[in-house]
Amino acid sequence: MKRVVFLAGVGAGYLFGTPSGRRQLAKFKVWATDVWQDPRVQEYVQEYEGKATEFAKQQGAALWEKAVDTASGAMSGSTTKYDADEIVVEPLLDADDANPGRP
Repeated sequence: MKRVVFLAGVGAGYLFGTPSGRRQLAKFKVWATDVWQDPRVQEYVQEYEGKATEFAKQQGAALWEKAVDTASGAMSGSTTKYDADEIVVEPLLDADDANPGRP
């Protein structure tokens, strides 16, 4: 593990600390920009961006419904516990109940 960290440090020192390393880094930036701007890559980006947006909308709606249900249950003023076939309803604790003996 120490060897990997050491080698990563040497590589970063070369890229950022030497003129030839900075030239290599500049070449890599140009190559990465060319790849990113390639129409074939952008087709994939747009395709997966659309899929991610659709997924987020579906999950957002589901999360919204779950949040509304949870908030409605919390605002009802009681919690329900199931004990065998009987339903026991207990009131929610408020700040005074949570700290007995404090004014």
